[in-house]
Amino acid sequence: MQYETVFILTPVLSDAQMKEAVEKFTKVLTDNGAEIVNCEEWGLRKLAYPIQKKSTGFYSLVEFNADPKLIRKLETEFRRDERVLRWLTFRQDKYAAQYAAKRRARRAAQPQAQPVENKED
Repeated sequence: MQYETVFILTPVLSDAQMKEAVEKFTKVLTDNGAEIVNCEEWGLRKLAYPIQKKSTGFYSLVEFNADPKLIRKLETEFRRDERVLRWLTFRQDKYAAQYAAKRRARRAAQPQAQPVENKED
């Protein structure tokens, strides 16, 4: 079955710590037989309401195919990790999976922003 999980990490982490946390959760999935379809880091964003007296957090999205029993293990890991503020995992129906595939294709087709060269006269 295809699943999608979004989790919010505490904003006090460095970029390296944030990436390590995301890798930890994707490793939990792959070690238990899940296939990672897509992994996106949305970066630091403002929360709709404060969570643990924090107003921002690092958002991450992971789409994966897995056995339904794996979801309980993943959510147990989320609960045990103090870096995670919130998470939401849900099963994608066929329409959500089609939309996610279109969104990934659209993101892949967009040209990446080129750095602007600073020219002095």
